Amino acid sequence: MPRIPRDKSFESTLALIRDPYRFIAKRCQRYEADLFETRLLLRRTICMTGPDAAQLFYDPSRFERRGAMPKAIQKTLLGEGGVQGLDGEAHRYRKQMFMSLMTPERIEQLVKRTAAEWQIRMRRWASAEEVVLYTELHELLTRAVCAWAGVPLVEQEIDARTREIAALFDHAGSVGIRHLWSRWARKRADHWMAQIIGNIRSGHAHPPEQTAAHIISWYRDSDGELLPPHVAAVELINVVRPTVAVSVYITFVAHALHEHPELRERLASGDEGYAECFVQEVRRFYPFFPAVAARVIQTFEWNGYRFPEGRRVLLDLYGTNHDARAWERPGEFDPERFRRWDGSPFNFVPQGGGDHDVGHRCPGEWIAIGLMKLATEFLTRRMSYEVPEQDLSITWSRMPPVPGSRFVIRNVRAS
Repeated sequence: MPRIPRDKSFESTLALIRDPYRFIAKRCQRYEADLFETRLLLRRTICMTGPDAAQLFYDPSRFERRGAMPKAIQKTLLGEGGVQGLDGEAHRYRKQMFMSLMTPERIEQLVKRTAAEWQIRMRRWASAEEVVLYTELHELLTRAVCAWAGVPLVEQEIDARTREIAALFDHAGSVGIRHLWSRWARKRADHWMAQIIGNIRSGHAHPPEQTAAHIISWYRDSDGELLPPHVAAVELINVVRPTVAVSVYITFVAHALHEHPELRERLASGDEGYAECFVQEVRRFYPFFPAVAARVIQTFEWNGYRFPEGRRVLLDLYGTNHDARAWERPGEFDPERFRRWDGSPFNFVPQGGGDHDVGHRCPGEWIAIGLMKLATEFLTRRMSYEVPEQDLSITWSRMPPVPGSRFVIRNVRAS
């Protein structure tokens, strides 16, 4: 039986923090294997990359999510008690609650709300000397998704609520003060959403029945009981937070348009098929979330390698999206590749892999795609703007790794 390659470092946590998106792929190349073992937070961990590894990772008979994700991520990005940490029938049952929100009709309503907010925001941008697009998108998307999800926003609190929601993903991978702020923001957001759940259940609030706030408030888990208020709050945030986090992808849309201006004319023509290819290539090419974690349920062998019971395993998302065995010239930005993509749920995993309905693939993928296509339309057809000199380099040690300047635009005009 071949032995899983061992990383030479006794502890690799600092190396992972310094280069979270390329850490796994670089070492797999070094060891000429799709996997290696190291220590992360003093815990033995198997790291894997590539489509075959992804297919293995999303086998629910081999891996579970319970206890796999570091506490720092649970207490900031994900929250505790949510669907991401469930397994088996409990996960499949809860996942259907989220899938019920992802109908084409409901997603179209969110896109329309976002378009209306974009129009309002664009009028303000026209009178501003400069606009930091990434930051502006946080409030734009917070307003849109809260209205769509049935989450009430008090006008005087919008700035604070926006910063709290953004901190859950913008600072979750940080260390020091920024990470502590993310933890504090999680407590504030959980309390806010729990109050909303309580108001709905007590009859003091009546969001429309098709909204996430109503559905999550009255959802009964597989045991027939309403979700505890703190868990319902986490799940409602699991609708709002990822939608606001699409600001990362939209910023990358603007970055790609700036780096590849030759694509603008094609996109401005309104070719819906090409717009779909373009946003999918943005999702493949640019980094979003570096890896996902699971634990081995029971000892097994794969390709001759032994995976012991209880061992934590990380799947490299960014590296899998750039695996040369699945993608020709993976380092080049080429939307046309998605004309030829085979549709595999394991070689294209920007928001997880596998099956949406029963697996751990993010149900919000369709929201991300819809909002990115809307942003592409605005940035190529509905507005004009200039991109001044600035730091547009990607900071690879940051999660999420947005451009250093957060993408500044000026002289914004409606087209």
